Amino acid sequence: MSQLILRLFFFSVKKVNSHRIKFLITAILTFVFTSFYYYPGDIQDDVNNLFTNVGNIALTITNYGTIGNGFVNFPNQPSCQYPKNSGIENLFVGGIWVGGSKAGQILVSTGAVDVSSANRGEGFEFSNSPGQRILERSSLQSSPNYRPDAVSHQDFVCEFLDTNTVVNGTPIVNHNPMGVKVLLESYCYDFNFANNWVILNYKILNIGYNGDTSPIDSLYIGLWADGVVRNTNITPPGGTSFYNKGADGYDSTLRMWYEYDYNGDPGFTDTYISFKLLGLDPKPSQENINSRTKYSIWQFRNSTGILYLSPTVDQSSQNGGGKYEKLAGYLSVSPPDSLSNPSVPSRNDELRHTPNNRSTIISYGPFHKDNGDKFSLRYLQDTVNIVFAVICAKKTGTDPTTWDSAFQRQNLNISAGWAQSAYDNGYRLPSPPDIPKLKTVLEDKRVTLFWAANSERSVDPISNKMDFEGYRIYRTNPGADLNLSVDLTEQLKLVGDFDSVNNIGNNTGFNFIKLTKPKYFDGDTTPYYYTFDFPNQLNGFQYIYSVTAYDKGDVTQNLGSLESSILSNSQRIVVGTPANNEASAEVGVYPNPYYGSAVWDGTGNKKELLRKIYFYNLPSNCEITVWTIAGDLVDKFTHDASTYNGSDIEWFTTYSDGTQKFAGGEHAWDLITKNEQAIASGLYMFTVKDNNTGEVKKGKFVIIK
Repeated sequence: MSQLILRLFFFSVKKVNSHRIKFLITAILTFVFTSFYYYPGDIQDDVNNLFTNVGNIALTITNYGTIGNGFVNFPNQPSCQYPKNSGIENLFVGGIWVGGSKAGQILVSTGAVDVSSANRGEGFEFSNSPGQRILERSSLQSSPNYRPDAVSHQDFVCEFLDTNTVVNGTPIVNHNPMGVKVLLESYCYDFNFANNWVILNYKILNIGYNGDTSPIDSLYIGLWADGVVRNTNITPPGGTSFYNKGADGYDSTLRMWYEYDYNGDPGFTDTYISFKLLGLDPKPSQENINSRTKYSIWQFRNSTGILYLSPTVDQSSQNGGGKYEKLAGYLSVSPPDSLSNPSVPSRNDELRHTPNNRSTIISYGPFHKDNGDKFSLRYLQDTVNIVFAVICAKKTGTDPTTWDSAFQRQNLNISAGWAQSAYDNGYRLPSPPDIPKLKTVLEDKRVTLFWAANSERSVDPISNKMDFEGYRIYRTNPGADLNLSVDLTEQLKLVGDFDSVNNIGNNTGFNFIKLTKPKYFDGDTTPYYYTFDFPNQLNGFQYIYSVTAYDKGDVTQNLGSLESSILSNSQRIVVGTPANNEASAEVGVYPNPYYGSAVWDGTGNKKELLRKIYFYNLPSNCEITVWTIAGDLVDKFTHDASTYNGSDIEWFTTYSDGTQKFAGGEHAWDLITKNEQAIASGLYMFTVKDNNTGEVKKGKFVIIK
């Protein structure tokens, strides 16, 4: 808490730009809500700053039993953001629950709960041993975390246990350890068909507690969540009204809970988040796994009434009010749509059409020593393996956001099928060709793409064949980046498709894009064999370019052609003039005059903070100073072509993701003075001093609001 107060103080006293003002406001809102939660951030070796950053889902994963981060690092770290960099968050916080009978006593250890404000440490009952961090590994040979034992494109590997009752002198309130250790491996992929889900592979071990080696019987394991689907670019997190707009449902055939934004940010979210039980090891029968999968839901922190009580104890005989009863399926709901009797409204229908702030848990059990299961925690080091998937997907179609139909869940169900396929096949997926290595060259009003031929040597891990077929080139239209409600992949438009001449596809051949000899760049030994030129680009606009490779498909697996990741090979380019160190080069400003209603500024209630102009033809290292016509200093800033990307102003923190690349000779300015005031209409002077030569150039521009 003291760190947050110091951070707020820091941002309030130093010279802040508009992005820092936004952070200050949202941090205060977040603090008001999350101060009721306990996050064990002072535990030695806690890791709470890692999140999946391949693919299109950004999920925070910790080594103390939680997923998501409760927005404690908002807006600098996602909790469960999909699409990545969209601002659409889908999860407040979640955590693993393990419950069972030990020596005749029911015990439940929880990773996260909706506890009361009286005991903020209560319910966060897992912690790590000293020295236990998170291992990150990748199966991608281009990754700095490449390891041959990696399972996916990004694995997180960690362990935590429930045997600590005091952490750094602070007791975990009302915690009675079972004596279990949890080994967690998460898997994330960067395929277009598999980039919106994360697999959570939990192994639970009986390690005993204080010499008690009793078996753990009647075992249930679940994944608890406080879901919230909102667009934080529209509505920053904080306050009850932010969290009570979610509606929920459950599909028993898929063993999948889901939530969507019912009426919070209509038109700006249209996504589902879901938790799906993929399976167990050893694998029970299909009938067994479906019948023993439980789903329960209750009102967040509810302590009154008969239904939807929030559990505060491990076991309760009243109204299913205990954590164990929730694990065992108390307040389960019937399946949706045609799977239920349409003439009888189900509890699931009620939840799907009545938004609120709810807690949910999907669980499996019991693992019982007398029911024929081959796995239990009867002995020390006995292990139970359970695997979940966190899946996010866009709603299908354009039906109202308050609806929830089987048609709208098509994308979600398809993604759930791919996650299940990954689990069923040992986490192997059919693979598209490798991502082409891409290089961009920026010139005035022009962008040229070059890429290597590495994709053509790709071998599919399932068929063991080299099945490369062709390349696709994509680009966004100018101004498309202003639409915060549309997924990036939907904004990228296909502008070129070239494939082999082999009676598959269009048979265009590669003559139009293939170079007569490979091109090399300074400091880069890669030979680039292909190129595509984009002339007549608009200076000052941010475009996104991407090149993908696709394969022939596989009829033996009933698979169509698979394409490499569009997102991972996308490059954000702000087109403009390259750095110009010639003494005779004329520097300038555009648009000049600047009109306050410029379309490229974007829209919304932050309009004044989103204004920008560009200085162009700048030397590679220079100092820019702006003056009034009377000679008063307005602002002064430094331009370094090797590092500058516009992230110092609000427009780029709102409409970009930090990866944008400038041409080198341009610098954006937000028309905000050194005293954090918007400048008035009028004529302004500016100087540009070349820091390498000392030469000073002058110019002027007009602002009209």
